[in-house]
Amino acid sequence: MRPRKARTLNFKPEHKYFTPISSLMHEECSLKHEEIEAIKLKDLENLDQKQCALSMKISQPTFHRMLKQARKKIALALIHGHAIRII
Repeated sequence: MRPRKARTLNFKPEHKYFTPISSLMHEECSLKHEEIEAIKLKDLENLDQKQCALSMKISQPTFHRMLKQARKKIALALIHGHAIRII
């Protein structure tokens, strides 16, 4: 297995936990800082995937996989009412 390449993260989220108001007991999904960075670059800053990958100093396919995983976790949390923890 290849060693994991270091990611460049330029964003540090202020809030580390989000939970639905409607429930007291809920499951939790965890988003890594690098996944939050991917969401921020692609969805908030509207950069294309090549620009995002360059910003994070990773390959475009790695960025795509990271973004896909982050979006899946967020979708699951929204649909099933899970809390989101940023780790």
